[in-house]
Amino acid sequence: MTGGPIWTGWPDQPWAEALAVRDGRVAAVGPLAKVRAEVGASLQPFDLRGRTVVPGFHDAHCHPLSGGAQQRSCDLEGAQSVAACQGRVRVFMQAHPGPGWVVGKGWSMETFPGGIPGRELLDSVTGPRPAFLVNRDGHSAWVNSAALALAGIDRPGSDPPHGRIERAADGTAQGTLHEAAMELVEALVPRPSDDELAAALGQAQAHLHSLGIVGWQDAMVDAAAERAYLRLAAAGELTARVRLALWWERDRGLEQIEELVRRRSGLAAGGLDASSVKIMLDGVMETFTASLLLPYNDPAEPGPGGARGSGHLFLEPDLAAAAVAELDRQGFQLHFHAIGDRAVRVGLDAVQAARATGGGTGGDRRHHIAHIQLIHPDDLGRFHELGVVANMQPFWACHEPQMDELTVPFLGPERTLQQYPFRSLLDRGAVLAAGSDWPVSTANPLEEIAVAASRAMPLSTRGGHTTYPAFLPGQAIPLASALTAFTAGSAFVNHLESQSGNLAPGKRADLVVLDQDPFRLEVERLPEARVELTMVGGAFVYDRGSA
Repeated sequence: MTGGPIWTGWPDQPWAEALAVRDGRVAAVGPLAKVRAEVGASLQPFDLRGRTVVPGFHDAHCHPLSGGAQQRSCDLEGAQSVAACQGRVRVFMQAHPGPGWVVGKGWSMETFPGGIPGRELLDSVTGPRPAFLVNRDGHSAWVNSAALALAGIDRPGSDPPHGRIERAADGTAQGTLHEAAMELVEALVPRPSDDELAAALGQAQAHLHSLGIVGWQDAMVDAAAERAYLRLAAAGELTARVRLALWWERDRGLEQIEELVRRRSGLAAGGLDASSVKIMLDGVMETFTASLLLPYNDPAEPGPGGARGSGHLFLEPDLAAAAVAELDRQGFQLHFHAIGDRAVRVGLDAVQAARATGGGTGGDRRHHIAHIQLIHPDDLGRFHELGVVANMQPFWACHEPQMDELTVPFLGPERTLQQYPFRSLLDRGAVLAAGSDWPVSTANPLEEIAVAASRAMPLSTRGGHTTYPAFLPGQAIPLASALTAFTAGSAFVNHLESQSGNLAPGKRADLVVLDQDPFRLEVERLPEARVELTMVGGAFVYDRGSA
């Protein structure tokens, strides 16, 4: 390949004039004359025609099966008004007539007053058909009266452990369920077949490849997802480089570790890497379920109902430490979900405690904490000290309604300044990896990278919101660092740095051809660049049609 800039991401030689691929690997990279001398004239020439090559992107935290299923269900992503959400539901019902469930995902909390949609808004569209619609972050669900009645929670009652049912003034269920309360209805929704799950995973992989993504860590894998991955792998259709994070069931204890070990072995026999375990430590800020060191503020602005307090910690510190120690001893990597500063601290403390007892010293596990929305300043340096990777989802680190209306007022000014401290972590030596949490937010790495490097919503995604300033601009990171987090950083988390993540000689030829040079664009316009080609191991897995 020659005829355009090549950003290798390789520290020894970040830019190159030419790159040669042979037998699925980078055979040579550097000046054109040098590459020709090393590989000879036998390789087929490829003219970039001014386009730019970068390493293939790796997503360190996403949910492809959920993303593919969302695209095939009632998809509310991008619906920016109540009427728009109702219209999407109406269209889905017309395409899927009959008495069955209306299932979907993707609505945004800021679309509804206080972030809590009422059941009557669904009843007016769905009538007697039960409906279960998960919001974009996966921590709340909008349900109608039929669904509440089937679950037996349409009348006053108590909340389940680790969950909350929003209630009207008379104590009846209002129509929004948070965290574990979602499961009361979700358990009644018919499960998709294995054929449907495999199709959803295939559709998700095609979508991710079209965005330049060559690999990912699936952040929540259950038995059904395992079957879908095994089916694609057995058919030779799984072209991405994937690590699976097995789900830690928070209502169980250490007895589940033996089962996790068996599941890992079964997946390994099918050619899959399932050496991670996902532990969800808390919820999210917008529903006051993220676990904080100090209570949420109680401003005059209305928010989701229920006692705010300090949020919910889903795994007590002692059990977290014991689980980390034993999982590490068994060779697992820990993949923590932690939004609040207390949850982040509990994750770091668990790794530290495991090491102190000798249980957490069994190798280079690369434990990582995902989301890291709020970190206490005392904990910033501990990521580097403990070798814990900071797994960031940059797209959320900007001004937008969910941040400005449903988060900032309840954190207050001091804690608001501690959100998404990417630059502070980088300056303290932490390894940064990056992921999208798709379908919670966009899967497009260029949109994520733009926010990481600017702390502002990209121009292409603002819609009518054109006046937002940068959010804590001092926490922006250089464009090269943001690109590295989405390439080498996330490859490192998945133990793939010897194979992928940059375009050094000998690495797998995992690369992306962009129609524009990202280093020549204004950062906020970075998403205007388009992926032309995606290559995994020397084989093109996506072609936009222009090559």
